[in-house]
Amino acid sequence: MTMPRSILLLDGHPDPDKSHLCHALADAYGQAATAAGHTVRRIDLAGLDFPLLRSAADFREGEPPATIADVQAALLAADHLVIVFPLWLGGMPALLRGLLEQTLRPAFAFEDAPGGWPKGKLKGRSVRLIVTMGMPAFAYRFFFLAHGVKMMERNILKFVGMGPVRKTYIGMVEELKADTSEKILAKIAGLGRKGE
Repeated sequence: MTMPRSILLLDGHPDPDKSHLCHALADAYGQAATAAGHTVRRIDLAGLDFPLLRSAADFREGEPPATIADVQAALLAADHLVIVFPLWLGGMPALLRGLLEQTLRPAFAFEDAPGGWPKGKLKGRSVRLIVTMGMPAFAYRFFFLAHGVKMMERNILKFVGMGPVRKTYIGMVEELKADTSEKILAKIAGLGRKGE
């Protein structure tokens, strides 16, 4: 029996069109997690309105907009973060990166420490990345070395103290047959039930 968790589920596809697999994956995860007794707060990137950061001064000293303050509060309340997103140009979509830049500001996510190495302030939160892509998942992992996702893991999530970071890659999404899609959705629902 898995202990109930507080989960922040971020549907990181920037397009609100419900035909995208990412939305169905977020639905499957969230519904299964809720049914299993976990507390789930879902945020859909496509429905958020926030400005992109344009200066280091704003990043370090600016006040986050209300939308971002809400995302920060949801992250503080969670012990597990799930981000579902499509791979675009080898990494996360620009709007998802913009959300992370706005959310993980220094005063909130990390602080300067002696010796010049910042200290992450979001320890105690595990992460699951569910990444869809047009190429075969094995090609991204072994030929491209999953560079964009590894950058996200190392330079963003672990930098602010989150971990472990587990990854689920789903490739060839434009060519998925109905039975394969159902198996993938069932696998993601299984992760949701376990709160992983």
